[in-house]
Amino acid sequence: MSELLGKAKQFLAEKVAKVKTPEATVTDVNLEGVHRDSIDYGAKVSVDNPYEAAIPICEISYVLKSDGRVIASGTIPDPGSLKAKDTTILDVPVKVPHSVLVSLVKDIGRDWDIDYELEIGLTIDLPVVGNFTIPLSWKGEVKLPSLSDLF
Repeated sequence: MSELLGKAKQFLAEKVAKVKTPEATVTDVNLEGVHRDSIDYGAKVSVDNPYEAAIPICEISYVLKSDGRVIASGTIPDPGSLKAKDTTILDVPVKVPHSVLVSLVKDIGRDWDIDYELEIGLTIDLPVVGNFTIPLSWKGEVKLPSLSDLF
């Protein structure tokens, strides 16, 4: 009996491994706005859906790190769905409080930017498989606004 169960598990694992899944990439991260209490950034995520049907997105989670420390994190519940057999562009807004920038003074002082790593988890509901998270990572520099940007 255990041999039969083992063969069934192997068969299922092979079939699931060959199932096509949507592919995603972070295409851009930009400064969206400057406010009294925070700076807003926006990430663009491009997702290709290989299926003939739209796929619901359960949530988008994000973590923005700089100098090994988390400076912003959050989730976007139920952001919509991926278009069938098409590419969907998702906007991921990231709000960084000014209070966090004070802790990054050493990095900011060198070149008036923040070296960062953005980690995004795109959780989708795949038929048969269930919830599936596509992990994404993007590294870069964010230039800080100058005084002229603030006024």
